Amino acid sequence: MDQQSVLDMQEYVRDRLGNKLDSAEIANGELTLTTTSGSIVAILRFLRDDAQTQFISFIDICGVDFPERKARFEVVYHLLSPRQNARIRIKLSVDADTTVPSVVEIYPGADWFEREAYDMYGILFSNHPDLRRILTDYGFDGFPLRKDFPVTGFVEVRYDDGEKRVVYEPVRLNQEMRSFDFASPWEGTEYILPGDEKASE
Repeated sequence: MDQQSVLDMQEYVRDRLGNKLDSAEIANGELTLTTTSGSIVAILRFLRDDAQTQFISFIDICGVDFPERKARFEVVYHLLSPRQNARIRIKLSVDADTTVPSVVEIYPGADWFEREAYDMYGILFSNHPDLRRILTDYGFDGFPLRKDFPVTGFVEVRYDDGEKRVVYEPVRLNQEMRSFDFASPWEGTEYILPGDEKASE
């Protein structure tokens, strides 16, 4: 979608959605809408069904954690309109106790993404058909992608082939000491490496 088409889409969406939007801005050549949890269902239904938008392809939902904010979580939706050859981003902010309406009824593909946002961040989606953890283990305590999640003191569960049973072990975060090789082109040398002479001419 060219820049003028994005501007036209921005004006059209602002005109049609009006008070349901907090903002409609262009970032990196794509339209980004900001709204509230109370308006998200109406906005997504409009974007899917309106003849001028036709954002029929659901791409994903993701969460972002800003612990310093009162509404610490951003829920970000990405949609695609094959007809318009355009992408759009819709964002809303919520705190840890506020629920976001599930959009599974509009986009069935949102099911697992909403479960992932719940599992990783603790974002709650009301009216979701099966809101339970999807990536962490049964009985897992906490939400791993929150910035205040501790990185030690937890156990991991794995199947031990030698013992032929499930074993629980403390989480180990192994990180090897990095050795810097200043002769490597990846380290950004100050001198010309053999074979790079032509690039400097």
